[in-house]
Amino acid sequence: MREFDVVAFDADDTLWHSEDGFRAAEERFVRLLTPLAPKGIDVAEALTAMERANLAVYGYGVKAFGLSMIEAAIAVGQDRVPSAVFTEIIDVTRDLLLAPVRLLADVAEVLERVSGHYRLVLITKGDLIHQTRKVRTSGLDHHFHHVEIVLEKDRDTYRQVLDRLAVTPDRFCMIGNSIRSDIQPVLEEGGHAVHVPYPYLWELEKVDVLPTGGRFTELGSLKELPAWLGITAH
Repeated sequence: MREFDVVAFDADDTLWHSEDGFRAAEERFVRLLTPLAPKGIDVAEALTAMERANLAVYGYGVKAFGLSMIEAAIAVGQDRVPSAVFTEIIDVTRDLLLAPVRLLADVAEVLERVSGHYRLVLITKGDLIHQTRKVRTSGLDHHFHHVEIVLEKDRDTYRQVLDRLAVTPDRFCMIGNSIRSDIQPVLEEGGHAVHVPYPYLWELEKVDVLPTGGRFTELGSLKELPAWLGITAH
């Protein structure tokens, strides 16, 4: 088995579906606003630009996304946007907040196997209330020794988490779907990272260069993780 003291998991799009819901909401937003936008305006790009501009103020998560949709609607449609459109944007946001957790395939079995050999930690970013609700209603929280809900996933954040866990980077492994948030900062800190891609990736999580080196691994699915860790079949 690989010599790790802590194996950490991202939550959204690593353990359960998330980005597909955002993608459907964005497509709904585009359908609503396109008839109201001036000719030549790309509504999807306008929304992404608003999200990027608001990131430092609103952070991550559904509420931040909802506020950005409202601001983008005002910026794109100005006084042409009827109140019914804003009502629908609020409904879309509420639906995302209340959506049940939908686990990815094999997640429960993988966590059950891995937790028998390693100390597991969950590290996720976003809105505290919403992320806490998802963790608690997922049925998975009992697998984790510790849960961290953070404002950002950067090198400083991981260093602080490692200090709280009393683990050195070389004994830490992070599993996640985002190179930008789950992989790069962990590798920069000297830890190990496993990338498990999800079919959809938020535009603001994309990177131009993929990492390399012996501390980086990419797997086709989470189901491959126990074998990679060296956990034999039971």
